[in-house]
Amino acid sequence: MKVAVKVRLKKSILDPQGKTVHNALLHLGFHDIKDVRIGKLIELTIDDSKSRDEVLQMVEEASHSLLANPVIEDFEIEVEEEDQ
Repeated sequence: MKVAVKVRLKKSILDPQGKTVHNALLHLGFHDIKDVRIGKLIELTIDDSKSRDEVLQMVEEASHSLLANPVIEDFEIEVEEEDQ
């Protein structure tokens, strides 16, 4: 089973990397881009013997304890079950 964890800074947290990329894009002529927020995508492959609920619980726990900093980041979990 494949799981994607999308981690982003909370909207209330300043994103200096996103601001730098936005400024560079403006400099390159991309004036229609109004804002940039940088995040990360973490892809996990999980043992197929686990149920979807077990996987969600495990990845939620891993995200809270290591993959994301819940003080400044939000995360979203997407499960993609592989074809057998």
